[in-house]
Amino acid sequence: MKKIILFSLALFLLSCGSLQPTKNNPKKELPPNTASNKYAKKEISKRKFVHPMEVIKVEEHQLAVLQEISRVTFIETYAQANTEADMQAYLAAHFSIEQLQKELQNPASYFYFIQIDKQVVGYLKLNVGEAQTEPQEVAALEIERIYILKSHQGKQLGQRLHEKAVQIAKQKKVNYLWLGVWEKNPKAIGFYQRMGFVAFDKHIFKLGDDLQTDLLMKLEL
Repeated sequence: MKKIILFSLALFLLSCGSLQPTKNNPKKELPPNTASNKYAKKEISKRKFVHPMEVIKVEEHQLAVLQEISRVTFIETYAQANTEADMQAYLAAHFSIEQLQKELQNPASYFYFIQIDKQVVGYLKLNVGEAQTEPQEVAALEIERIYILKSHQGKQLGQRLHEKAVQIAKQKKVNYLWLGVWEKNPKAIGFYQRMGFVAFDKHIFKLGDDLQTDLLMKLEL
């Protein structure tokens, strides 16, 4: 009789919250403010904001995208330092669908997009052989264009495109990579210097009616 009374009392106290489940109870749930739950939420948050990045070869059906990224990044880079007339003249001459299609179909030129979450945020153009814009050795590869949207700069995307250029250069078994960079673009010059490029010459770059000086820089492989 005494055992029955004690058991009934225990059930009553448990239902009132006076007795808590033991730490060995497998059904026990962590309260929402525990360290474990905070860690789990943090990890979920990290996974949620991961942005897959990839470099892909540009295909001819992507000409409209190539034209858009070419025009936008060129304007972002040079509009403030050049007249609107010179900018419009250059854009019309170099970034029309017809001109880009001609370049894309050239077997000695290679275009690549860099994407984040399948969205194009920059591009790369490489030339070998006669496609190079300046006479060089046969065993050379030119980085003619390497541009990243202003909103995505500072994320090492330019370095990723540079690595792609080096990879292609090694596949082509060339001796060096080279490029031209405007002498009034210290940010770009600094980037190429960090990548190992050194200046070796100069040439004239015509933007509309404005004759500008480019530094020629090379990276020996």
